[in-house]
Amino acid sequence: MAFSFIEILLLFFLYSFIGWIYETVAAAVKQKRFVNKGLVNLPFCTLYGGAAIFITVFGSELQGIWLYIGSVIMITVFKWVSGRLIERIYHERWWDYSNKRWNIDGYAHLLDSVLLGIAAAAMIKWVNPLLLKAFGMLPHTLVMIVLWVLAVALVLDILATLIAWYGKESNVKQWENVDKWFTKLTVSLSRRIHTGVDKRIRRAYPDVKQVEKAKASDTVFAAGCSVYKVLWLFVIGAFLGDITETIYCRITAGIWMSRSSVVWGPFSIVWGLAIAVFTVLLYKYKDSSDRVLFFAGTVLGGAYEYVCSVFTEIVFGKVFWDYSHIRFNLGGRINLLYCFFWGIAAVVWIKGIYPKVSTWIEKTPIKLGKILSWIMIVFMCCNMVVSSMALIRSTQRQNNIPAEHTWQKIMDERFDDERLSRIYPNAIEK
Repeated sequence: MAFSFIEILLLFFLYSFIGWIYETVAAAVKQKRFVNKGLVNLPFCTLYGGAAIFITVFGSELQGIWLYIGSVIMITVFKWVSGRLIERIYHERWWDYSNKRWNIDGYAHLLDSVLLGIAAAAMIKWVNPLLLKAFGMLPHTLVMIVLWVLAVALVLDILATLIAWYGKESNVKQWENVDKWFTKLTVSLSRRIHTGVDKRIRRAYPDVKQVEKAKASDTVFAAGCSVYKVLWLFVIGAFLGDITETIYCRITAGIWMSRSSVVWGPFSIVWGLAIAVFTVLLYKYKDSSDRVLFFAGTVLGGAYEYVCSVFTEIVFGKVFWDYSHIRFNLGGRINLLYCFFWGIAAVVWIKGIYPKVSTWIEKTPIKLGKILSWIMIVFMCCNMVVSSMALIRSTQRQNNIPAEHTWQKIMDERFDDERLSRIYPNAIEK
């Protein structure tokens, strides 16, 4: 089921509001007083809205038992990844299931996911179609006005929350002296925003636990799992992933086949993102057993590959891989054997390859490392933008849309169908 951007926004705001009501009522009952459980100041619990949209977009094509199983997996992965990212950004735990059996790192709970999976499956199968039908009955002008008001209000609310969080980690008096141009009213308002948001988050998440923050090194480039380290891992992973798949195709199919995701250079964005994301999520568990890493890699890898397949089809209108000919596949997007390969890759990467690559990266001189990092950023951003434009224009040519704009003419001249067929030999038009 395809969704327009307007429909996605409507569902996001509605489910965020429903989630806020649920969390607020549950907390009020438990704590015997009113507690606003939303992260932002508006009555929205954006984690619920984000989870609902994530499951709606990437799970709508699932049917039968796979719809339920997929919903459980997506809920579990979403909660675990959200918890890990919040811990990494804020160095805090906002929820903790560690005292319950069958929990995953305290961020996801099996029974909770099983119950929510029923609700998610019902949402996709029955609730969303009814809501979209109801939205369609409303005047278009009214819908657009409401959406604009909510979107602007949410953006302003998020900015205020970010300012509050920034103020939380800084000395208030020093922060006031940074810019003396602010009036006393502005400073007072900033203090009130900071105090209000901080107190509400403390009340909303009374079990918050501080997580030790990794200190940046002034003598070692990209120490630990820093942003620079993750960037380098992305580029290195994209290159190694492309080379690995190319060699694999040569061994299994007997032909040399391009496996690149971009038009310039042998880089597989899917592999690069996988290496970067998996490292961030699993870095904390680098000393765990092989079985734990294998299980995490199998589940995360399968979910990641499925999401990538759906995303590229929605955005570019093409299918870049199809496993329909392999047993135990799910819609041709993933299959059990390759999910096991993800698990093996997670163990090999975290236990064997990553420590050596990390040491090699950290030997780079700090100044040179930062210069090379920004060169990588500019090159990869340009590479991905041009590749996206080439693929979009390819789809337009398939639909007989003439080249009217300059960028379309450039894409037709530089990246015609013959060249793109060599770069993306497995791309199938949808």
